[in-house]
Amino acid sequence: MWYWIFKYVLIGPVLRVLGRPRIEGAHNLPSNGPVILAGNHLTVVDSFFLVLVVPRRIKFVAKSEYFSGHGIKGRLIRWFYTSAGQVPIDRSGSGAGEPALEAARKILSDNGIWAIYPEGTRSPDGRLYKGKTGMARVALEVGAPVIPVVMFGTEKFNPVGTRRWHPSKIVVKFGAPLDFSRYSEHATHRAVVRSATDEVMYSLMKMSGQEYVDIYAAAAKATSSKNM
Repeated sequence: MWYWIFKYVLIGPVLRVLGRPRIEGAHNLPSNGPVILAGNHLTVVDSFFLVLVVPRRIKFVAKSEYFSGHGIKGRLIRWFYTSAGQVPIDRSGSGAGEPALEAARKILSDNGIWAIYPEGTRSPDGRLYKGKTGMARVALEVGAPVIPVVMFGTEKFNPVGTRRWHPSKIVVKFGAPLDFSRYSEHATHRAVVRSATDEVMYSLMKMSGQEYVDIYAAAAKATSSKNM
């Protein structure tokens, strides 16, 4: 219930007024069945606009720390992330990424929509970075189509490093579904998983016009912080 209140009553109306979102390629979104939405990631509000423009409920996975705070602030943060479609997972310990993938499998097995940013974190400089392979692993195992989605204008709406929202035209563009069923017999083969991941990233690059960088965004951020 809170998801729809968040979307249509609380945050949604504000986003529509300030962002005036335009949707392109909405016909590429199936009305039912499991779907993986794979997007570029420029700023925090990417997720808000994605929730706003997709008619079906979508879910992300997020660190359980976001849901474990105490007091009024902790409850508010927990409510916020839950309302925004975030599913808590424990990423501590060895194999930290596996709980996230298991949560994604559960979302898809329930014929839901799992949204993910394959870069693993926000782009530090507006370029598109190398994709992590977890998304492709799940797609190959479950057989769900991957729909690339790109955002335009969110970096102006919510500039990195600020919490303020600035009126700015937002465009959300959905690409044609990518079907990896031809690789289903090789779902655990590392080269196949990497190839499927790169195919998704290539689609995001073509759709967004971003410059592609063949390193992980987290590594680029770490290098940048060391040089400061």
